[in-house]
Amino acid sequence: MKAKNFDLIAFDWDGTLFDSTRIIIRCIQAAVKDVGGTVPSDKDAGYVIGLGLMQALAHAAPDVPPEKYPALGERYRHHYSAHYNDLSLFEGVLPLLAELRARGHLLAVATGKSRRGLDEALKSDELRGLFHSSRTADETAGKPDPRMLHELMDEFNIPAARMLMVGDTTHDLQMAMNAACPSVGVSYGAHEPDTFAVLRPLHIAHSVQDLRDWLAVSA
Repeated sequence: MKAKNFDLIAFDWDGTLFDSTRIIIRCIQAAVKDVGGTVPSDKDAGYVIGLGLMQALAHAAPDVPPEKYPALGERYRHHYSAHYNDLSLFEGVLPLLAELRARGHLLAVATGKSRRGLDEALKSDELRGLFHSSRTADETAGKPDPRMLHELMDEFNIPAARMLMVGDTTHDLQMAMNAACPSVGVSYGAHEPDTFAVLRPLHIAHSVQDLRDWLAVSA
């Protein structure tokens, strides 16, 4: 077995492992409409994916007053829960993760989801116990603050250079840069890959298979 370049690989969830970008955009738009705000464009709603929920909704709906934020969050959760059974992992994610574990990598999730939302997603038989750790935006600082990555490094006593962050948004890649750890971007999620270059990812994967191939050689 070849030597590993990274001991710990952290993945974003929505848009990186979980095929949820389009539905999240629609749920943000529906929630803003429900509380009387100006409905954001697909681009503006997609931009906030990866941030903590209320940070994301406030950014997507700047004309909604703060006193309506609780209702905005409730309406988003309502719409998202109605579509939850329509969501799934991207094809090829499970074999990718299994291969990484077999090669001795520690695996983590670093996500803008809530702890409750991530735990709900991870309770399926196919995912239970697959990740060694995780961090969510409501239990630590949201992206692009590097705190969740720093906490994962501390948990496993791994230096930044030995940790890799994989994500589909500039928030993910900026968080990695802020944490001084390498990153890989994926182009099939929420953000356009032409915005990634300034954040210096080691690679931009255009499919799960592309990501799998790169990690097999370079991780």
